[in-house]
Amino acid sequence: MPTVLKVKGYRFFFFSREELRQHIHIQCQKGEAKFWLVPEIELAKNYKLSRRELNEIEKIIEEHYDEFRKAWEEHFGNRSN
Repeated sequence: MPTVLKVKGYRFFFFSREELRQHIHIQCQKGEAKFWLVPEIELAKNYKLSRRELNEIEKIIEEHYDEFRKAWEEHFGNRSN
């Protein structure tokens, strides 16, 4: 589970054995979420996070989008979409 970023109490990470479509998992004390990175940023799953928290997470993803995409490609290779 490589951690890509820790910010504002959120941990952004990948699971090493998972589907090929680029996405990022987010975990914090209150819950977890998963966002697709392609073809666009989109909530895939939510467990116990509020709309406010999801909005904050989405903004962080937008700010670090290139970093997440690069980390994905470095970890998994270019086998996604």
